[in-house]
Amino acid sequence: MEIVKIVGIGFMTLIISLVLKEYKKEYAIYCSLIGGIILLTYSFGTIREIVNFLTKIADKTSYNSEFIGLLLKITGIAILVEYATSICKDSGETAIASKIDFAGKIIIISMSIPIISLTLTTLLELLP
Repeated sequence: MEIVKIVGIGFMTLIISLVLKEYKKEYAIYCSLIGGIILLTYSFGTIREIVNFLTKIADKTSYNSEFIGLLLKITGIAILVEYATSICKDSGETAIASKIDFAGKIIIISMSIPIISLTLTTLLELLP
């Protein structure tokens, strides 16, 4: 029932943030930031289980474990970029949010090049 705890923390953060917006608007963004950090910290155990599972699969197969690590880094970047853009949008800074989003996409594409290259090489070897 982890999802109930996560939703509960999210709703408590929302309520506190809404109350703070009425009295001290500048503190509401800090509340959202702290709530997000708490939720992210709470998720570390699950993230660790996923990483261990993928590492075991990579060890049992001939799949390059280097690529599993790369995929995990790309996923982490995507999650952090989404979190940062959400915080920026919540504070009314959509221009900064779009710049962070764009930069994150560029980084993800650049990190994906080895995987794309290997995939294309493998496809070319399979074709007659």
